[in-house]
Amino acid sequence: MSKRDTEFIFETGALKFVKRSWQQFFSIPVQNVSEHTFRIMWLALLISRMEFFGRNKKCNISEEKIMKMVLVHDIAESRMGDTNLVSRRYCKQDEQLAMNDILDKTQFKKDFLSIYKEFNERKSWEAKIVKDADNLDVDIECEELKSRGAEIPKEWTKFRKKVCQDFYTQSARLLSKKVKQADPNDWHQFGRNRFNSGDWKK
Repeated sequence: MSKRDTEFIFETGALKFVKRSWQQFFSIPVQNVSEHTFRIMWLALLISRMEFFGRNKKCNISEEKIMKMVLVHDIAESRMGDTNLVSRRYCKQDEQLAMNDILDKTQFKKDFLSIYKEFNERKSWEAKIVKDADNLDVDIECEELKSRGAEIPKEWTKFRKKVCQDFYTQSARLLSKKVKQADPNDWHQFGRNRFNSGDWKK
């Protein structure tokens, strides 16, 4: 174990202070990078199971690789910050340099640099699934914002529809539709709680 391993752990923890930059468009706080990564993990696993395991397709999908890919796909933002669809047109970033430096002399360098490269190539199903989850999480958060009274601009809604059309998997497209039909609060309003099964039930 090297000093870089402990530095790496502290650096990944700092991602909770990196804000997703698209909040600039709505003036409403959105997820930080750590929160975004956590939900992508579950989304990617759900998409993979819907797309392959739930359809009895023959595949060699690795859920371990999916989870590793999710973990690594945005960690460069600890050094570069997050860019949005506008700022990306003006910023020149060396993401590969950031990744090399972040993982340098750590236990994770060899396999995670390879997985990061695979994610950016978008050739494997794991990479496509993770990218779909990455994009889908934005739509889910938009639904959460709307449930709290936020207004999402019409042009943004059109843009998000275009993104959904470019999903790699049928399962991501289906999930996108289901998310827009769902109420983000149903899980606690209709799940077991004090009103429907506890001491507040009348």
